[in-house]
Amino acid sequence: MASSSNPAPLLGLAELADEQRIDTILIDHALQGIRIQVLLRLLLSVFVILSVVLEPPVYSAGICIAIAAVYVAWCVLGAVVAPRGGLLAIRFSWLTLFVDLLALVAVTAVASQSDQISWTADVLVVGFAIVPMIAAIGMRPAVCAAVVAPTVVVYFVANVIARVPNGRPWSVIVLSTLVMASLALGAVLLSRLQRSRVVTIGSLAAERSRLLDEVMQIEQRERRDLAEHLHDGALQYVLGARQELASLADGPPDPVVVTRIDEALRESARLLRSTLGELHPAVLEQAGLAVALTDLAESFEQRGAFAISVDTVGWPDDLRTTVDSALFATARELLTNVVKHARAMTVQLTAEVDEGRARVVVIDDGVGVDEDHLRSRVAGGHIGLASRRVRLEGQGGALVIRRHPAGGTVAIAEVPLPNASTS
Repeated sequence: MASSSNPAPLLGLAELADEQRIDTILIDHALQGIRIQVLLRLLLSVFVILSVVLEPPVYSAGICIAIAAVYVAWCVLGAVVAPRGGLLAIRFSWLTLFVDLLALVAVTAVASQSDQISWTADVLVVGFAIVPMIAAIGMRPAVCAAVVAPTVVVYFVANVIARVPNGRPWSVIVLSTLVMASLALGAVLLSRLQRSRVVTIGSLAAERSRLLDEVMQIEQRERRDLAEHLHDGALQYVLGARQELASLADGPPDPVVVTRIDEALRESARLLRSTLGELHPAVLEQAGLAVALTDLAESFEQRGAFAISVDTVGWPDDLRTTVDSALFATARELLTNVVKHARAMTVQLTAEVDEGRARVVVIDDGVGVDEDHLRSRVAGGHIGLASRRVRLEGQGGALVIRRHPAGGTVAIAEVPLPNASTS
């Protein structure tokens, strides 16, 4: 099975809302957007009321003022209620965009009856430019498009109606409508961009949270594995030596018993040194990755019922890199899986440097592995290999695991070689 090095797919807003910590961020962001919309809407309402008061239409001035007054009251009410509405305001705030458009269309349509005498409609059409800005604040590109498209149409129609009495040339109408259409398109694109940014940031935050949880699981798993390893290894020899010592308390020392005690203590000491070497191999810093992998292979060969051949010809003995520890940890994880699951008879461990990339390859002749099996193991909480893959990918590398054509499994851990040093 080949592992994918593609980044994790972005989550949708619905999936992000399922993450409690991310959901709080989304709600705060949405409420900030509502506050900005409220401010712009208040400015639009002030513009409308001033237009019909300072430049009143000759006909139906009372109706225009009444519509403007109702719209102002609506905007003031929204300024009080919307920021406190929480999830309800976030869910239905997009409907107010159509109220803005409807109010502006209504007062402009009534004022257009006086186009031959007053400039009210000509002033009001300028306010249509504020509507796309209000719509752009939200993270609903479809709603934004549904609002700004009729805004452009109404703007164009209002200018056409006012063309004859005001003597406005067609070139001015077309150019001003083009500007309004550009604002409308920009509003839709800004809405999409804002939504994309929120989704991207939310996905990264969710991924970070998931990785932190995985790190905690890895730590617990490693502690459990260490406890099992010590219990099944060194502890058994120590307990055996203790029993032998108890038998010496009843009589003179038996040379045979003393020999067994000495052997048990020696073996327990060897196992403890091996365990410490696997946890933090000092030889990795002192002698390099090639020697550390050789010692690691010897330790696992004694633990598992298989033979390991190590090939480090392609790795210079004096080479030291910042990826040595990552490759060593990955090799340890791969060999651990061979011991637990592969039922292999032979294992090949190779380390090499080739064209600026460091590579560790583990091949076994066991039962093999497939993608479904690895996915099921990750779903069951076995995330050792998954965590190693994430760490390698974070350094620009990859971990590929697939079936070997001759049977068994081949695993390749590869990472770009950073600045290296020799000792």
